[in-house]
Amino acid sequence: MRKLTLALLIGAYLCLSLIVALTIWRNGGGWGAGVSAFVGGLGLCLAFHGLIGRMIEAAQLEGEVDALREAHSILLTQVERIDARLTEVVETVTDDALRRSEELTSEVHMLEDVVQRMSDKLETQLSQEVAAVRYDTSRPRSQQSVALLDTVRDALAENRVDLYLQPIVGLPQRKMVFYESFSRLRDEGNRVMMPAEYLAVAEPEGLVAAIDNLLLFRCVQVVRRLARNDRKVGIFCNISLNSLGDEAFFSQFLEFMSANRDLSGSLIFELGQIAFDQRGPVEARHMARLAALGFRFSIDKVSDLDLDFQDLARADVKFIKVGAQMLLDQLEEEGGRLVLASLPDLHAADFAALTRRYGLEVIVEKVESERQIVDLLDLDIGYGQGNLFGEPRVVRDAVLAEAEAPSQFFREALRRRVGR
Repeated sequence: MRKLTLALLIGAYLCLSLIVALTIWRNGGGWGAGVSAFVGGLGLCLAFHGLIGRMIEAAQLEGEVDALREAHSILLTQVERIDARLTEVVETVTDDALRRSEELTSEVHMLEDVVQRMSDKLETQLSQEVAAVRYDTSRPRSQQSVALLDTVRDALAENRVDLYLQPIVGLPQRKMVFYESFSRLRDEGNRVMMPAEYLAVAEPEGLVAAIDNLLLFRCVQVVRRLARNDRKVGIFCNISLNSLGDEAFFSQFLEFMSANRDLSGSLIFELGQIAFDQRGPVEARHMARLAALGFRFSIDKVSDLDLDFQDLARADVKFIKVGAQMLLDQLEEEGGRLVLASLPDLHAADFAALTRRYGLEVIVEKVESERQIVDLLDLDIGYGQGNLFGEPRVVRDAVLAEAEAPSQFFREALRRRVGR
């Protein structure tokens, strides 16, 4: 299009120059004047054309510059908005990080304070119990019992109380889903003392509650350590009626558990069936307060399968542990079907389904052989525990490093109280 326009303009310039030349020639100017007029007119038209072209190009260039300036202005505005937004985001993130850091620091300080008060309470209680045992000479004891009692007292005072964990697996896959915790004492020669050995002398003296309390404290420490390593594993921890019924201890313990309520899904408190049946209003109220924090309960040492499932559900019991051999011994054939001796109207394979309707899972414990597993799987049992799946193993000191400070505090307080 531009070439055609240029050709037309040149043609117009030629025509105009020719007209001027012919006009001069006709008026007597001669051929020389006509040719000069033609050349001069053509040159003038071309010069005028060049001037007009430069003016048009300048106008176009000025328009492009204006458009470029406008685009630059728009870009600058957008950059300023983005910079302001980034500044706002950075300030928000910084403020949020500072706020969370302050909240975390506050929570850590609160937890340290609660742990300290908890350890103070446990130290005082344990020291009083041990001191009472040492100075109570009115109770007759055999020489062997006195020696064993001294060994138990020294084990507590010197913090020779170990935490053992045994796996609880899901059936039939046998994948580890829980642990059960046990406490074991060691004598001066680091020989492990089984509960059957020392409970006979420790229980009458009130030292079992002290052992249970220390076990509870350590279970919380282990669960906290596992949670920090992103290991979502629950731990069953025994709790005695003495601990639940002790108003002074429980108030401190509840405060400690409130500070650790984020572990409610990983810590299950366990009572024996007889202890659960013997709980009074104080113990039931304290169990309810723990349940309000999200903690669950388990019943072990079940000797009678004719349980009050509604009462268990009201008490927030979520697990019942039944001995493998005890459950197998309950199986009887009646009318061509397999039933449980304690529940003759119920098909044996429906027992686990019945408990699940009340929110209860059955765990068979003390599983020792593959033959037992074959028979138990026919009963649709969900979980198993026993030496077949793994023996209790001691939790090393490295895992309990967080509990070292309270444990050291225990030792110093007990040495001062008993003079050891």
